[in-house]
Amino acid sequence: MTYHYHDESIVKSLPEDTVFVFGSNMAGTHAGGAAKTAHLHFGAVKGVGRGWAGQSFAIPTMNEHLQQMPLSQIQHYVDDFKIYTKHHPKTKYFLTSVGCGVAGYTVEEIAPMFKGISHNVIFPASFRPFVEKALPKLTQRFLQAVFTDQVIFAAQADEVIEALDLSDNEKSAAKIILNTQIYPTDSNGRDRIFEIEDILYALKDKGFAWQNDAEGAKLFGSVILALLELYGINEMDFADVWLGKREIAPPKSASRARK
Repeated sequence: MTYHYHDESIVKSLPEDTVFVFGSNMAGTHAGGAAKTAHLHFGAVKGVGRGWAGQSFAIPTMNEHLQQMPLSQIQHYVDDFKIYTKHHPKTKYFLTSVGCGVAGYTVEEIAPMFKGISHNVIFPASFRPFVEKALPKLTQRFLQAVFTDQVIFAAQADEVIEALDLSDNEKSAAKIILNTQIYPTDSNGRDRIFEIEDILYALKDKGFAWQNDAEGAKLFGSVILALLELYGINEMDFADVWLGKREIAPPKSASRARK
């Protein structure tokens, strides 16, 4: 299914037939981010942390104590939203990056929840790789096509990926991991260098040769870390696929949810 996308710029008005969809807390404080925008410009009501209000729709990602909800619980509210959009096909829904701000989740964790939703939802552009294509099986051919200097260090990685002899799903997955911010910090500002160094150390004797303190090696390691998190695997799984010992099936969205 092909969806429409927006560039994630801040908006203060939308057409009358379009609803602003934002991540909220169950207390309905609407104190920051898209929730504040919803309150100031789209009729979100203080104290209402779930569902429709004015020209807005709240999807809870934090509880009434302003604590992060588990992904499995957020999925429940996303499923409710899916049903709502299906039952209101004449309305358009301008979806923001729910859960990816104060709630602290990444696009990689949240976006797949919305796969299969009605065509009347307008997605943030960053969600596109996760809702358009299914993740492919991990194979030696895929890894060795993507994890090269020519791809990892490319100034325009997406263009280089398009030229690779890969399926559309494989190209989509490659773009996801290349565009996932991990190093020097991830999209939530967390320092991931120790995880990257652990990966480099673990893989050093598995067919890789690099200096662990080199910037290039850390960038390589950050892309490997993005892949590991996307598929819910570890560096030894990666090494097995790289060496052709096995292939790994794509994960189901639910299997990546935090409990």
